[in-house]
Amino acid sequence: MQYSTVSRGRNYALWTIQILLALVFLFSGSMKFVMPVAKMNEGAVKFPGLFYHFIGTCEVLGALGLILPGLTGIRRGLTPLAAAGLLIIMIGATTVTLMDGLGMVALLPFVVGVLVAIVAYGRWGWLRGVV
Repeated sequence: MQYSTVSRGRNYALWTIQILLALVFLFSGSMKFVMPVAKMNEGAVKFPGLFYHFIGTCEVLGALGLILPGLTGIRRGLTPLAAAGLLIIMIGATTVTLMDGLGMVALLPFVVGVLVAIVAYGRWGWLRGVV
């Protein structure tokens, strides 16, 4: 398939963002299994350990969903769905961080959420071929 210069550049930019986000979510998701629950519950908002493990599992699976469909060419429409799921997690992370009273720290999950939204929107065309 031939890409125009604009679409090729957009594709490279999306792949760069996807790889960086996959690394972030693989790290973040795996840390939810490694860190003690007491350490993760140091803020004002407390969650049970199973919830952290659930979110960690979702983040790792979402990271794989950002990369594997495009690499294998199988079910490429799953990439925007994975990005949309990760966006929901980032909305929750931003909200919880704000509830902890850490206003400027909430900027990090917000920016990650914006990047995930860009991937979801940018790869949405892949979804049309699947559904």
